[in-house]
Amino acid sequence: MHEFWHSCLGKLVFLAAFIGVILIIAAMTVPDEQTMEEEMTDNIRQCIEANDSIKTDWIDDAVNNVGYIFTTADSIPDQELIDNFNQCNELKYYRHSFYATTLLHNNFKPEGIRAGIGIFGIVIPTVNFNDFLFRIGPMHKGYEQKIIESTTTVTNSSDDWSNSSELGLREDEYSN
Repeated sequence: MHEFWHSCLGKLVFLAAFIGVILIIAAMTVPDEQTMEEEMTDNIRQCIEANDSIKTDWIDDAVNNVGYIFTTADSIPDQELIDNFNQCNELKYYRHSFYATTLLHNNFKPEGIRAGIGIFGIVIPTVNFNDFLFRIGPMHKGYEQKIIESTTTVTNSSDDWSNSSELGLREDEYSN
C-alpha cells in the first residue's frame, strides 16, 4: 500500500480525491439567492458611498471590493441615489454547480456584467461604480441640434491641412 501512494497513479488518485472533497464542500456552501442579494446590496451601497474618493486606476476598485467582503456600509447613501439605482439597474442571481454569480443588468449593459461571485459561503463583489446607471434619458441634447463638423483651413506657408474653426470650410468644399 505504501508503494501505491508513492507511485504516479497513487499521487493522481490522492489529488483527485482531494479535489473531489473540495468540490463537494464548494457545492454545499454555495450562497443562496437571499444571501447574495443582501450582500450585493450592501456592497453596492459601499461602492456608492466610497465613490467620492480619488481613484487612479482599476486596482483601487479591486482593493475596495476586497474590503467590502469584510465590512458593511457605514451609512445609507442618499436615498434618492439608491432609488434611482434600483429603478435603472437589476441584479439577477445565477446558481452554478460549485459557485453562484450575480449579474447587473441595465440599459448600458443589457447583456449584464458580473457584479459578484459567491463561493464557499463568501460573496466576493466585483462591482465598479462606472457600471451603474442612475438615470435614463437621451444621450444627446436633441435631434434639432447641429452636428459639430471638423473644419479645415489652408495656411499660406505650406499646403498642409490643419483642424481649425477659423474659416469654417469643410474638406469637401475646398479642393486643390
